[in-house]
Amino acid sequence: MKLSRTLALTLPLASSWAMAADLTVKFDLPQLNVAEYHKPYVAIWIERADQTIASTLSVLYDVKKRDNAGEKWVKDLRTWWRKAGRDAKLPIDGVSGATRPAGTQTMNFGPAITGLDKLPAGDYKLVIEAAREGGGRELVRVPFAWPAKGKLAASGAGKEELGAVAIAVQ
Repeated sequence: MKLSRTLALTLPLASSWAMAADLTVKFDLPQLNVAEYHKPYVAIWIERADQTIASTLSVLYDVKKRDNAGEKWVKDLRTWWRKAGRDAKLPIDGVSGATRPAGTQTMNFGPAITGLDKLPAGDYKLVIEAAREGGGRELVRVPFAWPAKGKLAASGAGKEELGAVAIAVQ
């Protein structure tokens, strides 16, 4: 998958990997011009260099669907599902949430969810995956090094199901 390079990742110079870190993720869900639009399911996680999941940050799906029918379609988030979802019991407390409408979405994650304060030094990726009923599926990876030494720049943007993605660690 070809990614455009438009994202800035900023990790403060004074941050320390041993200290608690808050992560902010901003992402665009484009409004698609289709006959029947469905809000996408979205999974966000931190991935190690070997592509294993260090932490699942969020899984957005139709949590209020009768008889937990929304859970049936979470497996359409194929990459997340294969790595962590099939072993998870949904809903995941503090991680599961409702789908979001088209537009720019901002999500904040504290150290209890991100686990950044416990990550060993190394290369990581923030991964966001979106899948939509009657639509497509898209995955964007935003690489970052932890702990940060000054400002870092990284980019990621989707073409269909996701737009620009930005992350910041404070």
